[in-house]
Amino acid sequence: MKKEETLEKEIPVEETVEETTEEKVEEVSQEEILEEKVKNLEEENAKLADQMLRQRADLENYRKRLVREKEDAVLFANTRLIEDLLQFLDNLERAIVAAKNGGSVEALSEGVEMIRVQLLSSLEKNWGLETIDPKGADFNPDEHEACMATVDPELKTETVLDVLQKGYKLHSRVIRPAKVRIGKPE
Repeated sequence: MKKEETLEKEIPVEETVEETTEEKVEEVSQEEILEEKVKNLEEENAKLADQMLRQRADLENYRKRLVREKEDAVLFANTRLIEDLLQFLDNLERAIVAAKNGGSVEALSEGVEMIRVQLLSSLEKNWGLETIDPKGADFNPDEHEACMATVDPELKTETVLDVLQKGYKLHSRVIRPAKVRIGKPE
């Protein structure tokens, strides 16, 4: 009977071993699953960190490009204006050559006057320049700078009598007031 008891005892031991092995297998597979999850999360974290670094670099490059483009825009903002003015510079050089080659004073004077009119017309048409030439108008301190004043009993308001230097507006903003001599009522 002792042998039978031993056999009976062995059976439970085998069952316990099988159960323990199954538990170990279950624990191992749980560990493998967790390790796999950790590995996946680490890979995803690395990808996200890489994406963040790339986006940060892209943003920094974009910022640098905007700064560079703004600097270029400021540096070359007047290119069109300068291109327009070059034709007048060429005309002035032609007038100088003509004067040196014995051209008449009247022809030179006419040529320079034509260049002045052409330049002013181009600046008005292409660039929004307006001339302030207020002779005979009421004095306006926003557009005129009084350099001299004369008392005139015939005047009812302060009036511009003479323009000493023309003024200019750029797109309706005064960039240089006209220097004038005004007449004041008594």
